[in-house]
Amino acid sequence: MTAIDHYFTNLSAILARVRETQIPALESAARRIAEAVRDGHLLYTFGTGHGHLLALELFYRAGGLAPVCPILDEKLMLHLSAAGSTLEERDETWVPRLLDRYPLSQGDVLIISSNSGRNAVPVLLAQAARERGTFVIALTSMAHSSSVSGRNSAGLRLFEVADLTLDNGGIPGDASIQFSDQTFTGATSTAVGAAMLQAVICRVHEIALEEGFPADFFVSSNIDGGDAVNNRLVEKYRDRIPGLE
Repeated sequence: MTAIDHYFTNLSAILARVRETQIPALESAARRIAEAVRDGHLLYTFGTGHGHLLALELFYRAGGLAPVCPILDEKLMLHLSAAGSTLEERDETWVPRLLDRYPLSQGDVLIISSNSGRNAVPVLLAQAARERGTFVIALTSMAHSSSVSGRNSAGLRLFEVADLTLDNGGIPGDASIQFSDQTFTGATSTAVGAAMLQAVICRVHEIALEEGFPADFFVSSNIDGGDAVNNRLVEKYRDRIPGLE
């Protein structure tokens, strides 16, 4: 078995374990998001470092829920300064600045993706959002997060401050395959996290149809008629979602 086979085997096993253990939590997440959509609220998403990839996973894409607002700042991503973003996600002053730009409120839902769940910005943003009445969902590795201390003034981990936790089944450190030199490669948090989030959104769509309330979903802009559908949705949500236009 090559490392390619090893990675896919490992990833498949984690996905199977997530499916076995996380269905009730995924169902709960879908129902809370469906309620928010039904009542005219937004689904916010957030992550720092590679976690921001999952914040973008649900935003403006084919088949994606339209009322999704990613909380974004370039300094918390990787493309300006990868090493710098590691320091920024530990800076607690980000939380009030983000909340000034993104008015989370009662009835909204916020998904925060953080594999370790220990750094200041994800944890304290979760706390602040809950104080505003926003329902907070953590997407994290319980194995990793449970094995470390909170790196923030509250001394807490993300799963300790969220309303609901989705466990991505990953190992401490994320990289999942050990090699003969005792080093590790093969992170799983993004692949598994994306699958979990997409499964939740599929269920949201299903709930909307079952319960008979309207829910807006984008289509591919690269199919005939796609631009017309998406342009209508952009016009509908542009004033509420920064960066959508």
